[in-house]
Amino acid sequence: MDNPATQRILRPMTPDSDILIVGGGLNGPALALALAQSGLTVTVIDALPDTARKLADFDGRGYALALASKRLLASLGVWETVAENSQPMLEIKVTDGRAGEGPAPWMLHFDHAEIEEGPMGYMLEDRYLRIALLDAMASEPRITQINGETVVNQSVEMDHATIELASGKTITGRLLVGCDGRASGTASRAGIRRTGWDYGQTAIVCAVRHEKPHGGIAHQFFMPNGPLAILPLPANRSSIVWSESTARAESIMAMDEAGFLDALRPAFGSFLGEIALEGKRFSYPLKLTIANAFVGDRLALVGDAAHGMHPIAGQGLNAGLRDVAALAEVLTEARERGEDIASPQVLARYQQWRRFDTATLALATDTFNKLFSNDNPLLRTVRDFGMGAVNAMPGLRRGFIREAAGLTGDLPRSMRG
Repeated sequence: MDNPATQRILRPMTPDSDILIVGGGLNGPALALALAQSGLTVTVIDALPDTARKLADFDGRGYALALASKRLLASLGVWETVAENSQPMLEIKVTDGRAGEGPAPWMLHFDHAEIEEGPMGYMLEDRYLRIALLDAMASEPRITQINGETVVNQSVEMDHATIELASGKTITGRLLVGCDGRASGTASRAGIRRTGWDYGQTAIVCAVRHEKPHGGIAHQFFMPNGPLAILPLPANRSSIVWSESTARAESIMAMDEAGFLDALRPAFGSFLGEIALEGKRFSYPLKLTIANAFVGDRLALVGDAAHGMHPIAGQGLNAGLRDVAALAEVLTEARERGEDIASPQVLARYQQWRRFDTATLALATDTFNKLFSNDNPLLRTVRDFGMGAVNAMPGLRRGFIREAAGLTGDLPRSMRG
């Protein structure tokens, strides 16, 4: 007769949740909602306390959401709560030049009217998207939120993963997902290394108010030290992502508000009239960093935990939301087939789906940055000629517009509309 104690040990345990998500920024909550809608139970752990996560003050941060990302948020029931605070991006103008000298004569001009689906994307402030995701999670009974807690250890057993919090509490799940950023502790504790390099550039992020209306036009101005993105927000405001050499960026960030605006004006230009700073300024170093694996033993990585790239095309969050949509689809289909959702075979489908797309996007942003972030006369001639040539070919231009809208490649169902 079997020993009863042995029977208890061999019996599969019932985990606290199907999925444990570490990181409650934007990708983590979006993934939690997608998985909960499919019937899975989810626990989201975030280091910030609940009060900090729900701050509603404008701090200058905004996101360029591709049309495909908007479709995902709509499928999660989030878009309808933020739509009125979003700004459609109707056109994109890409120019080359030097600060204070104006743009070169050649440029790329993308107009949303050239595709049938509508605006290429939408600008949305961080405060609206973050709070909408948090509120949606709070109303979903399959989601448990743990705020103000840090994960200090993780382990994997035959049929579950376990995380240990700084408070000493342990939580179990069938699958552990790292949504905890480029310095992902989840990836590090799993022994997953990263590949990449430093660009020697720093991105300065802020928002400005201006005299004249922007008309829903996004601008990307390539300068020798790095690109400047001017992205339309509701009313006469724009979000700024200004890539500069690290030394100059540090100097600019140390300036007072008046000095900062004096440094920005030559690059920004006068086409929108006088400008004034609105909200805070942020800066972060620019690096290419890609995890050598997107999955591990009962583990998956999503968003910046899997890949970080240059913001030159504004695709960071959009790439993360593609991860969210792809992983949710893979896990949902596996569950419907009766598979172990954290088996190597299931997780390999997610990695195969997302790794090639991510590598292609990272290579494209890296190449664009190296091609444009210099003052080489020969390269300037080549790139200006190239932009003029693309602009003169409607078919090729339309392909770029669809790429900017996130409508190319193997899209998850929730992003197809």
